[in-house]
Formats: sequence, C-alpha cells, structure tokens
Amino acid sequence: CRRPHGKVALITGAASGIGEETARLFAANDAFVVVADIDDELGRKVAASIGIDQASFHHCDVRDEKQVEETVSYTVEKHGRLDILFSNAGIVSSLASILSLDISNFDNVFATNVHGVVGKIMHSARAMVEKNIRGSIICMASVAVMVGGIGSIAYTSSKHAVLGVVRSSSLELGAYGIRVNCVPPHGVATPLARRTLNMEGSKIEELVSASASLKGVVLKASHVAEAALLLASDESAYISGQNLVVGGFTAVQPVI
Repeated sequence: CRRPHGKVALITGAASGIGEETARLFAANDAFVVVADIDDELGRKVAASIGIDQASFHHCDVRDEKQVEETVSYTVEKHGRLDILFSNAGIVSSLASILSLDISNFDNVFATNVHGVVGKIMHSARAMVEKNIRGSIICMASVAVMVGGIGSIAYTSSKHAVLGVVRSSSLELGAYGIRVNCVPPHGVATPLARRTLNMEGSKIEELVSASASLKGVVLKASHVAEAALLLASDESAYISGQNLVVGGFTAVQPVI
C-alpha cells in the first residue's frame, strides 16, 4: 500500500504492545508519530528509540478530556497537522459475574474504552476539519465486539459500544472526507494481556491459536499494526465504517 509518507499520526496507548508496534511501523513507513500514554517512562523510551526526528511523546490519560484535547493540540502545534488517529488505549477488567459486579470498575472501563474513544475522535476530527484534512481514524476493539463470553461484562460491553461509536461517527465525519474504522483482533500476548491473565505469552498464544480457525500462524501485535497501516493508507481511501476483524476467530466455528 502507499505509505503514509509525511503524514502525522497520533497513537494512544503507544508505550507498549499493539500501540508501540503500530508507532514503530508507521514511523518505518515515513510517518511522523506522537506516542501518547499514561506511562511516561516507557512512552519516552519508545519515542526516543524510534528517533527524535520522527517521534515524540506526550502524556495522556484518555479518561480526562482535557488531556486528550491537549495531546491533539500538541500534535498539531508540533507538526502543523493531524492526519491519522489510532485510538488504541484501553483496559480490561476481571471476569466477575454480573451477580458480583463492581459498578465502579465497570464505570472505569467505560471511562477509558468508550468515553476516551469518543473524546479522541471528537478532538482529532475537529483538528482535521479545521485544516481541511481527509484523515483516517482507527479504533482498537476486540473480537468481543462480535460475541459475548470471551471477556468480562464490562470489557465486552465497552467494545460493543466502540463499534457503535465507529459506525455513527463514520457517517457524520464522512461529510468531511474523514474515514473512521475499527480493528478488533483476537487475543494478542501483549504485556497488558500477560499481566491481566497472569500467564506467559507463549501460553496465551497457544490458547488463542487453538480457538482460531486460521491455522499455521500465531497472531502477533505486528499483524494488528499492519491492519492499522492498511486503514491509514491511501489504498483504503474509500473504506469507512468497517469492522476489520483480525485473527481468524469469528469467520467460522473452529473445530477443536
């Protein structure tokens, strides 16, 4: 696909995992990248390792709309524009039954995974419209947008909501030439997944591969980053409002 040469990408949750992999891939394809995360130490290390000419770090807790607005403003002030938003920051929650649900935890998941996504889309789109940029907004989701039972109630509900936000905002922002799409991967052995499941990465990959219909390949963060790059590219100039599932889980019922 045609590289995002010279384009500016804001990537949230980019200090590790899928966000970090995407930041590196975008930079390797000649984009300027703003690494946004709540982990200042890791975020700065990622930006520095990519190179100061192509990457910079900005602290952002997506639950705080003011921080989101400031991060978008920083991006535009530094680079003069914003072409791509990869809304990747998100959290998971324990697999508590609805009978023992902690509503405060539920609210925190929604504050990050839904409220944060809406704020990022809103402020990024405003910056794009102001500069008359036909931008690309890509939201990270999960196969939990397609089915229930593979994540907690809070997480699954939040990811279903993200897909609704993507579909609704793609309709509104299409009037300005801005595309909005969703990438829901099957399980990836990211640092967050390893901490949440208290499991080695190889074990997570083994479990994910067993439930996937596509055999012979192990889903990695790099595969999700490639999907984001595709949706950010000029080759996808007429793709919007789509849910690009990655991982071979929901296409057919796997035989185990």
